Amino acid sequence: MSQKRRPPPTAAMSGRLAAKTARHADEDEMNDFEAELAQMEELDIEEKVLTQVDLSQCPQDEVSFERWRRPPAPALDPQTADLVFQQVDLDHYLGPAMKGMTSVSSGTVAITRMFGTTNEGHSVVCHVHGFLPYFYVTAPPGFQKNHLEEFRQKLNRCVTEDLKGSRAVSEAILSCELVNKQSIYGYSEMGLEPFIKITVLLPRLVAPSKRFLESAMVSTSAYPSYNYRSFEANIDFEIRFMVDTHTVGCSWITLPRGKYKLRSENDQTSLCQYEADIRVNDMVSHPAEGDYSRVAPFRVLSFDIECAGRKGVFPEPNKDPVIQIASMVVRQGQKDPFIRNIMTLHTCAPIPGVEVMSFKTESAMLDKWAAFIRLVDPDIITGYNIMNFDYYYLVNRAKHLKVKNFPYLGRIKGSVSVIRESTLQSKQMGRRENKNITMEGRVNFDLLLVLLRDYKLRSYTLNAVSYHFLLEQKEDVQHGIITDLQNGDEQTRRRLAVYCLKDAMLPLRLLDKLMCIINYMEMARVTGVPLSYLLLRGQQIKVVSQLLRKASEQNLILPVVNIQTGDDFTGATVIEPVRGYYSVPIATLDFSSLYPSIMMAHNLCYTTWIGDAKKRQNLRPDEFIKTPSGDYFVKASKRRGLLPEILESLLSARKKAKTDLKNEKDPFRRKVLDGRQLALKISANSVYGFTGAQVGKLPCLPISQSVTAFGRAMIDATKQEVEARYRKENGYEFDSKVIYGDTDSVMIRFGVESLAEAMTLGKEAADFVTSKFVKPIKLEFEKVYYPYLLINKKRDPESAVNFAKQTISDLLCNRIDISQLVITKELTKTEDEYAGKQAHVELANRMMKRDAGSAPKLGDRVPYVIISAAKGTAAYLKSEDPIYVLENNVPIDTQYYLDNQISKPLLRIFEPILGETRAASELLHGDHTRSKAVIHSKVGALAMFTKKKATCIGCKSVLPETGQNEPVCAHCRQQENQIYMTEIMSLNRLEDKFARLWTQCQSRRVHHTKDPIRGGRVIDHGRSAYTMAELHLIGQLHSLELHEPVSLAGTLGTSGYHCGFRLVLGEGWTHLEGSFAGRTQSTKDRLEPQAIWNFPLDSHLITRTFQNWPRLVFEVWRTDVLNRSEVLGYGTVHLPSRAGRHRLAVPVWRPLGCNIEELQRTFLGGGYELISFDALASGTERYKLQTTGVGYLYLDINLILRNLARFGVRTS
Repeated sequence: MSQKRRPPPTAAMSGRLAAKTARHADEDEMNDFEAELAQMEELDIEEKVLTQVDLSQCPQDEVSFERWRRPPAPALDPQTADLVFQQVDLDHYLGPAMKGMTSVSSGTVAITRMFGTTNEGHSVVCHVHGFLPYFYVTAPPGFQKNHLEEFRQKLNRCVTEDLKGSRAVSEAILSCELVNKQSIYGYSEMGLEPFIKITVLLPRLVAPSKRFLESAMVSTSAYPSYNYRSFEANIDFEIRFMVDTHTVGCSWITLPRGKYKLRSENDQTSLCQYEADIRVNDMVSHPAEGDYSRVAPFRVLSFDIECAGRKGVFPEPNKDPVIQIASMVVRQGQKDPFIRNIMTLHTCAPIPGVEVMSFKTESAMLDKWAAFIRLVDPDIITGYNIMNFDYYYLVNRAKHLKVKNFPYLGRIKGSVSVIRESTLQSKQMGRRENKNITMEGRVNFDLLLVLLRDYKLRSYTLNAVSYHFLLEQKEDVQHGIITDLQNGDEQTRRRLAVYCLKDAMLPLRLLDKLMCIINYMEMARVTGVPLSYLLLRGQQIKVVSQLLRKASEQNLILPVVNIQTGDDFTGATVIEPVRGYYSVPIATLDFSSLYPSIMMAHNLCYTTWIGDAKKRQNLRPDEFIKTPSGDYFVKASKRRGLLPEILESLLSARKKAKTDLKNEKDPFRRKVLDGRQLALKISANSVYGFTGAQVGKLPCLPISQSVTAFGRAMIDATKQEVEARYRKENGYEFDSKVIYGDTDSVMIRFGVESLAEAMTLGKEAADFVTSKFVKPIKLEFEKVYYPYLLINKKRDPESAVNFAKQTISDLLCNRIDISQLVITKELTKTEDEYAGKQAHVELANRMMKRDAGSAPKLGDRVPYVIISAAKGTAAYLKSEDPIYVLENNVPIDTQYYLDNQISKPLLRIFEPILGETRAASELLHGDHTRSKAVIHSKVGALAMFTKKKATCIGCKSVLPETGQNEPVCAHCRQQENQIYMTEIMSLNRLEDKFARLWTQCQSRRVHHTKDPIRGGRVIDHGRSAYTMAELHLIGQLHSLELHEPVSLAGTLGTSGYHCGFRLVLGEGWTHLEGSFAGRTQSTKDRLEPQAIWNFPLDSHLITRTFQNWPRLVFEVWRTDVLNRSEVLGYGTVHLPSRAGRHRLAVPVWRPLGCNIEELQRTFLGGGYELISFDALASGTERYKLQTTGVGYLYLDINLILRNLARFGVRTS
C-alpha cells in the first residue's frame, strides 16, 4: 500500500498505516517509484527505532557519514582468535620482502592480496607472503642434479642482462629443481619424466626466461645449444596461486590464531577494517561446501550519472559537466538498498526516502562522491555500461576540473584508478572494445557486460532490458531535455533526480531478478578463478583452472602450445526435415548432456589421444578405439582420461546440488544452490569448446572433431534403431518415422492418435535406444508436439491466407509500426575486416560522422531499417537509424521487406498447403499488393528544394505568395460564410468525437499528463478497450447511520456530515459515461446520529472480462460549526453481480491509534487517515491496521447488465 511520510514513530505505531500529512495544493503527486522510495524511508525509520540508534544530536553531515560506514569492527587478538572472511577479489602486487614471511631475505617480491568480508560485514584485506612464480621446461637427456646450479646461473645472467633501468634485478632466477612430471598432451607409456622447475623472483620474469630457453640462448658446458620446451609458462600468477593453495573464487578463508599478524592503524595501507599478513602455508582455504557455501553480506553499490550535453552533441568530458550522481547501496542477500542518495549540481527539491545533497560547484560534487565511495567501502560496484561510459566520463571530467582526490576510488591508499582500453574477442561475444578501470579490492560488475555474455536480446538498452525482465521502464525523461531540466528550478532538477535514481535502482533489481551475483560467485567457486576474471576474461581461463587442479593431482603438466590456425572440423548433423503439417502427436527425444557424455563414454582426453601411429603398435586392438573422425584414443581400462574425470565430478556435483535444491527450504540458500547447479552445467559444457578453440591455450582438434563425429553417428543410429523397431511387422500399429533431427534431439512420428500413447512410446523408445549406447550416454523423452507446427493439414487455410494478405497490404501502405521493421546486427569487426559491404557497418560509419559520441561502438548491436532510394541502390546504402527515420519522415522501402524478409518464410509455410505456384501468386501478387503509400521525406533527393505552401480551404488551390495567411482564395471569397459554417460544423463533430475518446482514454491511464518539463510522467495508455459486456448503475447514496452521536473535540459539536465516493475499476473495465466519482452535500443534523443525502448515482461501464469486478469506495467526513473537517470513517463494497434492484448496507470503520494517540484525538482531534481511495480498495496491507466500527452507509441501486453471459455468468 502506498504510504506518505508520518511523524516520528512510537512503538505502538509499528505495523500500522502512515498518517496523511498536509501537502501543498500545487505539489506533484508521487509516481510509483517515488512512493517506493518513500516506503523505504519508512522502513529505515522503523529499523532505527528497533535498534535504538540515536543520531538526533549529530549534525546532518555526520548522521549521513555514520549511516554510510560499515559496522564498527571489534578488537581482534591474533593470538587467540581466528580471522574468517569470504574473499571477493584477489590480485598481487610488488612489495618489500617481509622478514619471517618469505624465503627471499630482501628486495622486491610478489605478494598476493585477498580482499573480502566477514560474516558480520567487516572488510578485510589479507597479504599472503611466500608464494613465488614458477614454470617448467623439459630436461635434456642425461640432465643431472649437479647441472642445476650452472643452468640457474646462466639463465639468471641472460635475464638480468636483459632487464635494464628500473626493471633491473640482481637475482631473477631463485632456484632450479629437477622434478618428475608428465605432459598432459598425448598418451604416453613412458610414465613420469624429468623436468626442470624454475622459480623466478617476479611474475614478469617468466616470459623473458621462457624466451631465452626456447631460443637455445642458455648455454651450459654440458648443453651448449639446447631448445628447451616450456610448460605452464603462460599461467597467470593468481591462477597458479589459487591452484597450489586449493583456493577457489569467492571461497571462505581462515587465518588461524597465532599464525597471522594484524597491522596497526598507522601501518595499514588499505581502507579495510582488518589488515593482516600471513605465510602462504599457514592460511586455510575452505571448499564451498556445507556452512562454507554461504555468502557474506557484501556491499553492492549501483550508481548512475547525468551530464548536461549540448544540443545534438553527445556529452564530452572536457566540455560538458556532470550534473547529478545517484547511488544505491544494498547488502547482498537483501532486496532494498539501505543507502539511497543523489548528489546534484545546484539545488534540488526534496525526494522522500532519498538523501539529496546539492552542491554549488561540480568539483565539490565530484570530490564528495569519491569520498562517499571510500567511506561506504563497497565490495562490488555495478551499474549499466559504467565501464565504457560512467567511469570514463567521471575520471576524465575530474581530471579536466583538477579534482585531485577523485581518482582514489580503490581500497588501497594512494593508489590511483586508471582507465585502460582493452579488446576482448570470443565466439560467444564476438569482438568488443572495452574500457577497464583499476580499482583494487572492488569488483566492477557492469550489468551490461553480464547481459551481453549471458543473454541474446534484440536490444540492450536499459529501458528495453528492464521491460523484458521486470516489466518496468525508466522514468519518462528524454535526453534532449536533460539540459533544460538542469537549467530550470529545483522542481525540474528533482524530476531529473528521480530519473537518475531509477537508473541506479534498475540494475540492482535486475541483479536480484536474474541472480547474477550469486550465479557468478558460484561459477567462480566451481571453476576456481577470481570473480573479476569472469567478466574481464574469456571462457578458456575457467577450463584452464580446472585442468590445472586435476592435472596437479596426477603429476601432469600443461605444455605451452603455439597458436596455429587450420581447417575447421565438421559440426553436428541435421536430419533433413520431412516437410508438412502433422495432425498426430510428434514425440521429441533429447540426449542428456550429449557432448560431455560422449567424452566420458569414449574416454576422449589429452592424456588418451594417440597421435603417433608408432604408439598404436605397442597396444592391443582391444586397448584403444578409432573414432568416426579417424582419430585414436586409449580406452579407460588402459588409462582413465583427465577430462572425463573432470566432467564426471562436475556432473555428479550438479546432481547433488539439484538434490539439495529440492530439499532446501531457505529462499536465499535455494538461490545459491540453483546458481551452483547452473555453474556446474555451464562448466561441463564448456570443456568441449575449450578443446576445439584453435586460438587457445591448449587446443586439441582430434578431441573436438571426434565428439561431433560421435554425435552425428548417434543421431543416425537413433533414427535407424527407432524406425527398425517400431514397425507393423514388430506388432506396432504404425510404422514410425523420424521426421527431424538436430545436434542432440530427434522428432518421431509414431502414427498414434492419442497423446498418452505417444508419450508412452516416446519413453519406451528413449530407454531402448539408450541401451544401445555406451554409458553414461542417455536418451531422454522430452515432450510431445500435438499438433505439430500448430496447424492441421486438413484445416481450411483461408483465414491464414487472408491474414497474410492483409499484413502485406498494411506493410505496403505504411500501416505497420516501424518498431516491427527494425533489424539488429552486432558490430563485431571493423569495416576493413568484412569481406563485403554490410548494412549495419555502413550505418555505423555514417552515424559516427553525425555524432561520434552516440554512434555504435565495436561489440554493440546496431538497429536499422531499410529506406527507399533510387532503383538499383545496394541494400547497405539504404540502411538508416530508426530514430533518424522518424524524426525526418524518411520513407521505408516496403518492397524490400516483402521480397527479402517476408516472402521466403511465408512460402515455406504455405507451399505445403497451397502448392508452390498458388502460394506465390496468391500471397505475393494480387489486388492487396497494388495499393502503396508514398511518403515524402524531409531529407534527401529533391526534398531540400521544395517549399510547403498554404491552400484554399474551399477549392484547395494553392494560395498566392501575397495571400499565404488568408483562409480562402479570391475565387471562394464570396462563399466565405458558407465555408466557415461548414468548417464549424465539422469542428463540432470532431470535438464531440474527441470528448468521447478522451473520456474513455482517461479511464485507462495510469498517470495524468503533466507539463513536459516540470512534471512529466510515464503514461500507460493501455490496450484499447474491447467491449464485451456492459454494466449500467442507477441509484442513490441514501443515508448514514452512526452507532452513537459524534462530536469534534474542543468544539461546539458536529455541524454535519458529507461523503465522498469513487468507482474503482480493475484491468479490462472502462468507465464510458456518467458519474465516476463525487461528493454529497453536507447535512445539518446536529443532534441525530444520522445523515440523509439521497445523492444520485448514475454510471455506465463496459468490460472485456468478468474479473476485477468494480467496487465503490467511500470516505465519510464530519464538519464542526467552525467548518473544520476530519475523516469519520471509510467503507467499500463490490457492486452486485445480479441485475435488478438492491439495498446495500456498507459498514463504516476507521483506523485506531495507540491509547495515547486516541486520547490526543479525543481532546485535540485528528487521527489516522488512509492515503487514497486506491489504498482503501486494496486489502494487501489491511492486516497492519486496528479498526473500530462507526456505523453504516445505505445505498439503493438498480443494475442493468448486458452480454455478461458471454463469460458464462448468469446475471438473473
